[in-house]
Amino acid sequence: MRPGFAFACGATDGVARRGTFTTPSAVVETPAFMPVGTLGTVKGLSPAEVEATGARLILANTYHLWLRPGAERVAARGGVKRFMAWPHALLTDSGGFQVFSLASANRVDDDGVTFKSHLDGARLRLTPEESMRVQGLLGADVAMLFDECPPADAARDVIERAMRRTSAWAARCLATPGPAAQARFGIVQGGTHVDLRLAHLDDIAALDVDGVALGGLSVGEPIVEMYRVLSEVAPRMPADRPRYLMGVGTPADLVTAIGHGVDLFDCVLPTRNARSGQALTWSGRVNLRQARHKDDDTALDPTCGCPTCATFSRAYLNHLVRAKEMLGPRLLTQHNLHFYGELTRAARAAIEHGEYARWAAATLARMRERDEVGPADPSARSPRTAAHAGRESE
Repeated sequence: MRPGFAFACGATDGVARRGTFTTPSAVVETPAFMPVGTLGTVKGLSPAEVEATGARLILANTYHLWLRPGAERVAARGGVKRFMAWPHALLTDSGGFQVFSLASANRVDDDGVTFKSHLDGARLRLTPEESMRVQGLLGADVAMLFDECPPADAARDVIERAMRRTSAWAARCLATPGPAAQARFGIVQGGTHVDLRLAHLDDIAALDVDGVALGGLSVGEPIVEMYRVLSEVAPRMPADRPRYLMGVGTPADLVTAIGHGVDLFDCVLPTRNARSGQALTWSGRVNLRQARHKDDDTALDPTCGCPTCATFSRAYLNHLVRAKEMLGPRLLTQHNLHFYGELTRAARAAIEHGEYARWAAATLARMRERDEVGPADPSARSPRTAAHAGRESE
């Protein structure tokens, strides 16, 4: 692992792990959730408010910052962390996800990807070398190696081609000079084919990478299939490096994946759902659009210590959401990210006490018991779709 970085596993319970990922900017207690700040901002919150949720590692997107405001402009202002005044660690996505999400506007070949900008239609070229150059300018603590993410329903030969490209691109990324204080994580593809996943894991883990990520999940496959893959692949990821599950997910996804040995997560779901009036709580989802909350003077979650729950009633939050006041999404975003922080803290404690399986079963049962499935709206779609359908616009 590169100087200034370290990973130590302090406790295990089955294959669940409680660890510490140290970077030059922060000590990240794992399992941990990374709030998504695609454009150099976690939507609706100040850096201090994000910090107060317990987050010490957040995610920004290479592709979007490359287009706007431009990597050179960000670098001239000290890198993305100084630009956005984030005092802790930051990871940048390589831009490879846009190979998948913007498929109708790109052309992929063995050398890289030609994009049609979603902003102005300009033709742009993103290669492994360019991705690493941009991530170097952005100054992230962790840079992801450029990969190709095939769709969930891709044929086996298409998935195998994406694996070969991802491996070749990973080698080119690692051969590209970068900042000394920047770790590099490799990405494992393979769809829902466990044999392909394990073969690609061997390829990526053999490289000089500081962490290993599972990509290409939560892109349309059934939830049960994702869990099956995780149960067979995650425990076999390198034990001496962080294990990162990209773009996942719901609270249930986190609880399940932690039980299979995953350390790091990111997803737009808590912030996006907040903008749709949906809160995530220990008792499941709460849809603040519903009329049942109009005269409810209780806290959103009486067991939650976040500023939203400590200050405002469900009735007031319902009013803000229905009136489309901007404070509503802000307060719900603050709560949702605080909840994700509490969820991962509780998971760490359960692992330390050797009670993870019992805690996970009780937590999942409690969340299902009072879950409010609201009327049709963007946040009510399958988490597999809702989580990823717009990471590029988060």
